[in-house]
Parts: sequence; C-alpha cells; structure tokens
Amino acid sequence: MVQVAEPGPRTAGKPVELVKEAMHASVSDPVAASMNFLNEVAGRYPDAISLAAGRPYEGFYDTEDIKRYLDVYVAYLGDQGSTPEQIRRALMQYGRTNGQIHGLIARMLAVDEGIDVPAEAISVTAGCQEAMIMALRGLCAGPDDVLLAAEPCYVGITGAARVLNIDVVPVPEGPDGLDPARVAEVARAVRAQGRHPRALYLVPDFSNPSGGCLDLPARHALLDVAAAEDLLILEDDPYGLFGLDDRPRPRLKSLDRDRRVIYLGSFAKSCFPGARIGFLVADQTVVDATGNRTLLAEELSAIKSMVTVNTSPIAQAVVGGLLVESGCSLKAANVDKIAFYRNNLRRLLDALDRHLPAPWRDEVGITWNVPAGGFFAVVDVPIPADEKLLEISASRHGVLWTPMSFFYTDGGHHSLRLSCSGLHPDTLEEGVRRLATLLRESIA
Repeated sequence: MVQVAEPGPRTAGKPVELVKEAMHASVSDPVAASMNFLNEVAGRYPDAISLAAGRPYEGFYDTEDIKRYLDVYVAYLGDQGSTPEQIRRALMQYGRTNGQIHGLIARMLAVDEGIDVPAEAISVTAGCQEAMIMALRGLCAGPDDVLLAAEPCYVGITGAARVLNIDVVPVPEGPDGLDPARVAEVARAVRAQGRHPRALYLVPDFSNPSGGCLDLPARHALLDVAAAEDLLILEDDPYGLFGLDDRPRPRLKSLDRDRRVIYLGSFAKSCFPGARIGFLVADQTVVDATGNRTLLAEELSAIKSMVTVNTSPIAQAVVGGLLVESGCSLKAANVDKIAFYRNNLRRLLDALDRHLPAPWRDEVGITWNVPAGGFFAVVDVPIPADEKLLEISASRHGVLWTPMSFFYTDGGHHSLRLSCSGLHPDTLEEGVRRLATLLRESIA
C-alpha cells in the first residue's frame, strides 16, 4: 500500500507571475491593444457621443420580442410534427453540432439572395466570429498556408488568424475598392515566396471599415481570379441588407458556379447581437484518401465540436422564430431598420457637408467617401488621426471616432472612420458638429 504523507501547513509563497513575452502573440496583438484603448477612452468619457461603435440602434429592441420569437419557433416545431418531448429536447439539450435552424437559413438565402445550397452545407455558429475561426482552421493546415485579406480590413478576421498562427497578407484596396488584378498579383507574389495562398477574405457590400462596395464586373472578375489562382473566397456579409437603395447587388455566393465561395453570415444586425447567432455556407466537396465525399460544412463541424460543442439551441430558437414569422426573409423582417440606417447614413453625409463646408474643406484638404450603404464612412484629414487626437476629441469635445490606422498593417494615419448606426439622428448630427469643431481647432 502506498503511503501518502499528510500535507503540512501551507506557508505563504510568492504569487505566480507570468511573463507576457512568453505568452501567445495574440495576447499582445497591436490591433487588439488599439481597440482596447478605444474602449478605455469610451469608458473614461461615458457622456461622449460615439461615432466609433458600429453597433445596431437599440430603439428597435423590445425584450418581449424574445418570448414571441420563442413561441413562434415552438409552434413551428409542433406544426412540423415534433412532439412536446422532442421540442423540449430541441431547446434544452446539446443538439446537432452544426445547428438546427440550418433549413430555415437555407430558405432565407434562397428567398433573399438567390443562393441555393442544401441545408446540410450550412453550419449555425456562435456568432460569425466562430464561423471565421472554423473556416480558417479548416483551410490553413500548415505554416506556409496564408490568408489574403482586403486592406483596410475588419479586425475580427485578422485577430482570428493571429490566434490560430495564420499569416495574413494584405491586398490594398484602390480608390474604387478591391481590384481583382491586384488579388492575382499578391497571390502570385506569395506563391513565389514558397507559401500557399489558401483564401481571400473580403466584405463585398459596404465593408467595415471603408464602406466600399464591389460593382458587378469586379465581382465576376474576382471569381475568375479565384479560379485561376486556386483561391477560395471568404465572403463576409454583415451589411448587405442596408444599401441606400433597392438596386440588386448579387452576392458573390449567388454568382458562384465553381463553389469557390464560403459565405459568412450573421444575425447581429438583422435580429440583435445578443442572440450571438452566425452561420457559414460551405458547400464545397471534400474527398478523402478512400474516395469518400462529404461537404466542407460537415468536415468543419469537427472543429466546432471542440470549440463551442454546439450553438445555443435557445438562441437558435429566437432567430428561428424571427425567420418563421417573416416567411424566411430578412428583407421583410427589417423594413424599418433598413429605412432607419439609410436615413442615418444620408444624415451623416449631409451633416459632414454642412459642418465642414466647401471651400474651407477643400483649402485644408478634408475629403470623405460617399458609401452606397452600410454603417460607415471614412474622412481623410490633413493631420494625424491618431490616439492622441482621439483623446483630445473625447476629453475636450465629447465625441469618439475610430482611427483608420487600426485597420491597416501600416497606413490610414490621416483618416478616421465614422459610424452612423447606433445613434438617434439628432445625436448623430450633434456628434458631427463636435467633430467639425475638433478638426477646425486642430488644423488651425
């Protein structure tokens, strides 16, 4: 029998200290540090008007909607033949790894976007960020596999790549947005270095942060480049509903004939962020050594099962109820939101024009883009739009914005991103007035 010594009395020792430089690089990610700084400034000046946060407008939210959506979804399951025991299990047990509302999402994609994919090609994720991690981890297997990304770039994808030790190679946008020829050029340069460009990430419709939108010829050209360069495309579509007009803008996935596009979606803007429901569409065929064929979404579920196990069935039920209630059309469910965000973007651009009038802005060198939709606009200024200026902006003028340098590897130092989504129109107007005062004083 093994004798175990009785533990003696514990004496106070030196508390553990970890060396930051010995931890993973994602802990010290400069982009994350920049975003933390922005959050800290917002925390120190809670009364400042935020033209920085791209969150949805809360005026549309009512806690009673949660119960209604749940009731609608439960009734839907009953109409589909589920017993009370099966409904209880669907809401309160772990559930299918790739989710249970995949069929409703498939119908929504067909109704709203003309994207026809089997329900089994859809994975319902815990927010779109998980969808990004699943796609990146599944596609980039070795140290030489890299991700191409349009720059300026949404920090969520670069942060996910950093956590996974995947290199991101920027593809700089031009004045008219992402140039497909530039994508081919960067892909070939990466390949010449002995590395493997696996995929390209972009937001084709009203991107965060630039607000850019690819025209139809560029979309077709980009798909041609993907085929020629053997690239997959990660198409992120958080803002596609919110164009300034009803002009059709086909998603890359709806034009995809070769299954080059993995489509990333979210219900954060169309439902509400607290649901934390996203999804990916991965209908690519995966062939193993024995010749067995499966869908990429099914293979990626193995990664999901080791990250979140499965997406909250209760959260799925809330989004499922929204889809059932709207006839599986986010366009129908978001009529009022679409009108609100259109008005706010127009209000933002109009306020810039009035509070930074010509010819003064032309003399000092202030310009801004005019996005065709979405939540963001970019203002170019003749002074550094850095963290120091942001601190002055918050403390002296009571207005927040985001330096565009946060979205570049090295660039954007004289530009700032403005968000118009989360504010009442009158507050938005006042925020632009305060920003104009800051710029006039700082330039003078």
